[in-house]
Amino acid sequence: ASLEQEVASLKERGTTWDKIVSALPKISGYAQIRYEYKDGDSGESTFQLRRVRLSLDGKISKKLDYKLQAELTSFKLLDAYFSYKPFKQLNLRAGQFKLPFSIENTDYGPTKLELIDYPMALTYLVGYSEKLGDTTLKANGRDLGFKFYGSFLNKLIGYDLGIFNGAGLNVKDNNKSKDFIARLIVKPIKGLSLSASYMFAETNYGGQQYMTSPRWSVGAIYDVRHWIARSEYAQVNYGDNRADAFYALFGYHFEQPWTIAARYEFINDEFLTLDEQRITLGTAYKPFKYLRLQFNVSYTMNELAPDAHR
Repeated sequence: ASLEQEVASLKERGTTWDKIVSALPKISGYAQIRYEYKDGDSGESTFQLRRVRLSLDGKISKKLDYKLQAELTSFKLLDAYFSYKPFKQLNLRAGQFKLPFSIENTDYGPTKLELIDYPMALTYLVGYSEKLGDTTLKANGRDLGFKFYGSFLNKLIGYDLGIFNGAGLNVKDNNKSKDFIARLIVKPIKGLSLSASYMFAETNYGGQQYMTSPRWSVGAIYDVRHWIARSEYAQVNYGDNRADAFYALFGYHFEQPWTIAARYEFINDEFLTLDEQRITLGTAYKPFKYLRLQFNVSYTMNELAPDAHR
């Protein structure tokens, strides 16, 4: 065979191999080991294997991809969804995934957060540790359902419209209603995002199977090379009990490998089942790509009612 034929044959075999490799799922994951010390009469000192995640991401075609992600510490299937992307303006995601409520829930995961814990606005209002009467919904900010999403004007305006069970991770719905979520994100300049979210939900709260719990949030994020500023305000009405939550975070990313950040936040409700303020200071040190060390100091102020359930 001529040299040209050999080169053509090698290119063909290389192209075929590249197609096979590109079709295989990409395997990734991470582990978080934590030490926590709490001062006070009910304090504690403990090591904890906080998260051990394993993810599979892949593409079936140029317009269809999927993701599977599991938590291995106490096994939970967190993400299991398909995304169909025929246009920039209109895409579909179906399965179990993060709720498009607020920006931080979807855009700032554990490996990107400047501080160790999510703010209370997410912890209590987006299904991380949401108190529903005598039970707690621990859904890691996720649910089963589907959403339409997309962007316009060169990503100046983005939107999400979704319908979800509202019952948590990988379980059947516990009532006949569904949760509806709408989110709008505007990016007027580079690094700046403005968001508004609304969720209509009916929850099983203290035996009241169809108690409405609508909620909304507004927020702004400025995230550039060095500086980060992020703030969101959220409100939910559990029947006659209204809860408000707010956080503001400021941080600075040095060239390498340090990040420093500070956050003020609060959550309160009219029945005083939740009434808490917190100030957190933290730093992150990343000596190389696959290792990050974080240190946080938090000061919490509680003013709970005597018979409140936390």
